[in-house]
Amino acid sequence: MFSADVGVRPACELLGVARSTYYRAQRVVIAKARPRPGRALTDAETTDLLETMNSPEFCDITPRQIWATLLDRGVYKGHWRTMYRILAGTGEVRERRDQLRHPQYERPELLATRPNELWSWDITKLRGPQKWTCYYLYLIMDVFSRYVVGWMIAENENATLASELIEVTCRRQGVDRAELTIHADRGPSMTSKTVAQLLVDLGVEKSHSRPHVSNDNPYSESQFKTMKYRPDYPKRFGSIMDARNWVREFVGWYNEDHHHSGIGLMPPRVVHYGEGEKLRAQRALVLEAAYAAHPERFVRGKPAAPALPEAVWINKPVEIDQNDSRPHESEVVIQTKPVRTSGDGMPAQAEIACQTSYVKLQTLDGAADLKARA
Repeated sequence: MFSADVGVRPACELLGVARSTYYRAQRVVIAKARPRPGRALTDAETTDLLETMNSPEFCDITPRQIWATLLDRGVYKGHWRTMYRILAGTGEVRERRDQLRHPQYERPELLATRPNELWSWDITKLRGPQKWTCYYLYLIMDVFSRYVVGWMIAENENATLASELIEVTCRRQGVDRAELTIHADRGPSMTSKTVAQLLVDLGVEKSHSRPHVSNDNPYSESQFKTMKYRPDYPKRFGSIMDARNWVREFVGWYNEDHHHSGIGLMPPRVVHYGEGEKLRAQRALVLEAAYAAHPERFVRGKPAAPALPEAVWINKPVEIDQNDSRPHESEVVIQTKPVRTSGDGMPAQAEIACQTSYVKLQTLDGAADLKARA
């Protein structure tokens, strides 16, 4: 109860509670029993009807059939809807045979606080030169840095090729296998035994989206949208080599030059290889000089360079969102992008170019042929 010296209004304003909420909480709601309709069957009639429906003659017959059969005999004990209500009240209404029910899939909740801790991969189609022809782009990206760590283009969707890509990418990145999680949707290649067994052999944990829930894999989905919304994205590719050349250039632009809004407007390569804070410090010096020259132009005070995200989530748990009301830069709707080899001494980017029966691994320091049955 409030003190006599404090009214409801100032107390509610102090606590940040609406007055309507306070008054509603003071109400005492007494549940009233629903009155029995005057036209309802009596207890004796209900018992008699239930015994009739459960008799050996009618135990395997639906209420509609029972109603019609009794009516033909000159007997009326109630409508078939009444029979259904009585059976439902005793728990006797259900499917006669066990029905196949969809399993309950767990909502994936994944956290990345550094590069090579959480990867996301997916496959998208690229239109070929003719109608009904297409090429398949396999692409793996690091969720924390948005850096594309591996990709390949093949003429079909194949679990063996996918496992080759994952294995080579893990080796090229030198990841700590015990701490890496690879997330994907539930496509046939993603859920295949070939890929699953490879991840077990590599010691990598796997994660899958829920069926028909695209938000469970937003990073890869947004990346493909970013790719296909590029001004120079062709309506169709003339050949698989055209597709590989175009994707190679796009991935190079994305990894090296694209300023990603989800990582402080920095290129993914900078964040992936730990150069983000250095670049942010350089930006801060430029902003300080601009502020010193014309402070009147910055109406909100001294500008600051966008910060790098400390953590990136796939489906942040609800309890964390409720406990932390601060805006998270990692929650920005993700713009995603792909990969290219760098020529500045950085670790070579794995690019797997798949032909009909071979997977050709091209790197800066050479090329190796990996046989794979397509």
